[in-house]
Amino acid sequence: MSTFTELHLDERILEALHAEGYRTPTPVQAETIPALMNGRDVLGIAQTGTGKTAAFALPILHHLAAEKPANGRPIRALMLTPTRELAAQIGDRLRVYGRHLPLYSTVIFGGVGQSPQVKALHRGVDMLVATPGRLLDLHEQGHVDLSEVQHFVLDEADRMLDMGFSKDVDRILRLMPERRQNLMFSATMPKAIGSLANDMLYQPVSVDISPEAPTTDRIEQYVSFVRKQDKRELLIDLLEGQMVSCGIVFTRTKHGANRLAKQLEKVGIPADSIHGDKSQTARTRALERFRNGEVFVLVATDIASRGIDVEDITHVFNFDLPNEPEVYIHRIGRTARAGREGLAYAFCDESESGYLVGIQRLLGHDIEVLEDQPYHFEKARPKPGQKPGRVKGSPVGGPSRRGTGRGRDMRRYNRGGQKRREQQQRSNKSPGQGRKPNNRSQRGQRSDQPNRPSGGRPPQPNQRRGKQQGRSNASNRRSSNRSHRSNRRQPRRDDRS
Repeated sequence: MSTFTELHLDERILEALHAEGYRTPTPVQAETIPALMNGRDVLGIAQTGTGKTAAFALPILHHLAAEKPANGRPIRALMLTPTRELAAQIGDRLRVYGRHLPLYSTVIFGGVGQSPQVKALHRGVDMLVATPGRLLDLHEQGHVDLSEVQHFVLDEADRMLDMGFSKDVDRILRLMPERRQNLMFSATMPKAIGSLANDMLYQPVSVDISPEAPTTDRIEQYVSFVRKQDKRELLIDLLEGQMVSCGIVFTRTKHGANRLAKQLEKVGIPADSIHGDKSQTARTRALERFRNGEVFVLVATDIASRGIDVEDITHVFNFDLPNEPEVYIHRIGRTARAGREGLAYAFCDESESGYLVGIQRLLGHDIEVLEDQPYHFEKARPKPGQKPGRVKGSPVGGPSRRGTGRGRDMRRYNRGGQKRREQQQRSNKSPGQGRKPNNRSQRGQRSDQPNRPSGGRPPQPNQRRGKQQGRSNASNRRSSNRSHRSNRRQPRRDDRS
């Protein structure tokens, strides 16, 4: 299919596409739009950047424009996404493609006040783009009615399940009528997605746009073997050496994204971060600064990066390798868009070699090693015959947040190791080597010594540290004082006798 006119879309939609410079459908659009125009369900395997938003938005706009509701303006199309950025991006595209149509849409997501969203819903919308949490919140408050939905889109389904939204998706499905058109898009196809597709879709048309085909052919990929503590210096060297003006750096954790962005700023590289813990206002501001060129580098986590649609990204840096090979493909797909070429660098430390094995197995070839760098660490290279996955004994994520009660500079023991060894060493010392004699009896033997430390005070009554449950400190003090007074009176009674 060579042009959009062959897709038999509404003329007003074609006019908007022409104004945007759309001439030829992408492969995912060419396969998806005809099936949706015929009323079929669709299961699409495609990543962000392949044109899938237009693939489902254009036929839905066409159908809604051709059918006017009998009463009012109910929600007739629902598009569910895992992240706020992706929801905002879809909402923007709906407004652009439907600018000449008498249709209204709105976007609802968390992280911002709900009042403007509620007002928009009460005015009436034909199309609703939402994230699961805020959608269910507003439904429980009585602001959202999904009983007349005719078209349902589940976008980024794999990431939706990864983020723990499976139960929310099930609840949302039960709120809609059973007879509706369904579309599911996912960058990967794990077993959980296949099971959800079987429950949600009816005899779907499968559209499989291989994620590696449109990206890896136009991307130069390099891997650097490096110690974990040297990754930051290597990144700074590459950013400065190649004068990167539009690059994205992927980290595994939100804290790591924040910290790395601040470290880059300190050495004079304009950078910002985006992750799930930031408010929507802060995330939007970071994206706008990145699009406008105010910052050269955007440090992001995988979940927050869904929905980042910037065509000028020239470099992608995998500061932390992902534990899922498909995520690597999705990451490097941020560059080499719109027919351009791009560069992708991966930093692999000793604990991530198994992840690299899985990535190279998915790619079907080894990634070229960047050995001409001052931080090269040969021990991080995968061993011959190494299996994909996490290296045994390596930490899964960052340092534990659970406190030990000893402070940062105090010793920390595990339950079975160093502490037992030191106790054994102390027990092997003789009393003359600084060890006080132990007056406690051995198990099964009687002791002639009193059950108290030698030379010490006998245990005093009512001096427990813990307080009795349900009693105040004052009452505990009163109880303790009465006990001490009774102890003082006892000797006087003995003297009188």
